[in-house]
Amino acid sequence: MTGRRFRLFGRDPATRRTDPADAAVGSDRCPESERAVAPPPGLAPTLTIDALGRKCPIPIIMLADQIRDIPLGAIVSVLADDPAAYTDVPSWCAMKSQEFVYAQELAYGWALFIRRTV
Repeated sequence: MTGRRFRLFGRDPATRRTDPADAAVGSDRCPESERAVAPPPGLAPTLTIDALGRKCPIPIIMLADQIRDIPLGAIVSVLADDPAAYTDVPSWCAMKSQEFVYAQELAYGWALFIRRTV
């Protein structure tokens, strides 16, 4: 990502972790503890898709592939940090007749909650 894109999407490259102790944690993007999503009451996800660090359309492809594996009415949580996913996931839900329920801000990206309806 160029410096301009970092500034446009609110991510300053200087704020990235440079401490070697932090780099030893599960991911180079964020520690496992930051990946734990506390959903709003009543929105416990049946499935969590970790698409952090993946560029669009990969989060959409992962969602489309795995949403078939959960029962109707269940909630899927997609963790994504690509700015395109923040708008593409709700659009995909509208096109595929799925219910986009909620978006939660994370330290790096978002948790997007989708209810399977068809």
